[in-house]
Amino acid sequence: MGAGTTCTDWRNTLRQRLDHRIAQSLVIVCGWLAGITWAADLSLDALQLRGDLQQGGMVIGQAPKGAQVRYDGRALTLTESGEFVLGFGRDEPLRQSLQVVLADGSKQTLPFTLKKREYNLQRIEGVPGRTVNPDPEHLQRIRFEAGQVKRARDSDTDLRGFLQTFTWPVRGPITGVYGSQRIYNGEPRRPHFGVDIAAARGTEILAPADGLVTLAHRDMFFSGGTMVIDHGHGISTSYLHMSKLLVAEGEPVKQGQVIGLVGATGRATGPHLCWRLNWYQERLDPQLLVPAGTAQAQ
Repeated sequence: MGAGTTCTDWRNTLRQRLDHRIAQSLVIVCGWLAGITWAADLSLDALQLRGDLQQGGMVIGQAPKGAQVRYDGRALTLTESGEFVLGFGRDEPLRQSLQVVLADGSKQTLPFTLKKREYNLQRIEGVPGRTVNPDPEHLQRIRFEAGQVKRARDSDTDLRGFLQTFTWPVRGPITGVYGSQRIYNGEPRRPHFGVDIAAARGTEILAPADGLVTLAHRDMFFSGGTMVIDHGHGISTSYLHMSKLLVAEGEPVKQGQVIGLVGATGRATGPHLCWRLNWYQERLDPQLLVPAGTAQAQ
């Protein structure tokens, strides 16, 4: 303390210096905070979800640049522009969430609720008895064919057909819907996981979106002439009971291309197409992808 300097002067000088340093520190901290993208600022709306948030639905979203998105423990595949897709099973729990990791490493869990669906009971008579209660010698074939279908649906390519607006593969009355509990010849069986479209035998079946054929089988035990098309990122469509397959496994197809003909092969009582939709092994409702109305609507 110099000559002529009082204690009061010294305290005032010290206070000014401390205030200046605190102010400088606050400027630095505020500048650092301003450069952070906070996960708390992210909402479900930021993912631009479009589709059906309901049991059986398929949803497409848009991730923020540099972000990663996870659902039910699975890291979702993103396109170069950040688009992703996921789907919900017939009896999926209603309370769901997405986990997002932003480019700066911050994380956010985004909860959402699915709409619950009610399903019909459908009785079907006149089905060949051997397809309702298969003989033991048929079980090995059934298991082998189920493995073929599973592998075809597990395809995880970077195809982008799933981003297209899907179209009906066949026009005709809808005779069976997704999720309905089936009773064959009076015996309860598993729910139906497709939409049945009645059409004359030999009616052309069209690819509803671009894709790649991952399975083409002329005669499966339950589904007869069967085809699976991969549309990318785990989305596939299946075509059952076909009388003729017009494209081979490994061939690319374009939306609107003729891929086969309607039939009544396998477990069927008449000519129709059973059209199915999957996200990997999750069975979805294909009717939710096409314009509202029946398959007869243009």
